[in-house]
Amino acid sequence: MSKAFTREDDTGDEPVLPRPVSLLPPGAKNYLTARGAETLRAELARLLATERPPLVARMDDPDAKRELQALDRRIQYLQDSLRTAEVTTPPLPPHDVVRFGATVTVRERSGNPATYRIVGVDETDFHADNISWLSPLARALLNARLGERVAFKAPRGLTELEIAGITYE
Repeated sequence: MSKAFTREDDTGDEPVLPRPVSLLPPGAKNYLTARGAETLRAELARLLATERPPLVARMDDPDAKRELQALDRRIQYLQDSLRTAEVTTPPLPPHDVVRFGATVTVRERSGNPATYRIVGVDETDFHADNISWLSPLARALLNARLGERVAFKAPRGLTELEIAGITYE
């Protein structure tokens, strides 16, 4: 039987990974803080200068080939993100309104304080309290004024947060 009629392919068992997908919804701007852009540039430089060359040198190793493919996806993602980024600058004082890049200290009704930094999608780090400007919490905080109370629908229910402090880098 001709090979044209079989399900076999010539690509081997190497999966072709899809192009990285942006975390931004269609039409949303790719805002970054200056520190976030610097961090992404540093990661890109490190991947290109340090991580990639040893993998390229081991192209005959299937594991290295897969690692290189994954690494190249991350490099492509970083390049795309930096190419489309709109790096913002902090607003001039007084810092009495929450804007992109703000570090906001809030107080819950119970009096417990919490601090969040509103950053770009590619800077989001929940463990460091860096929240995306597109997140529900950031949307509730953006444009609020110092001392203002804002309603926020948290997973545990509706809560009220008081803006206790606003700073910028």
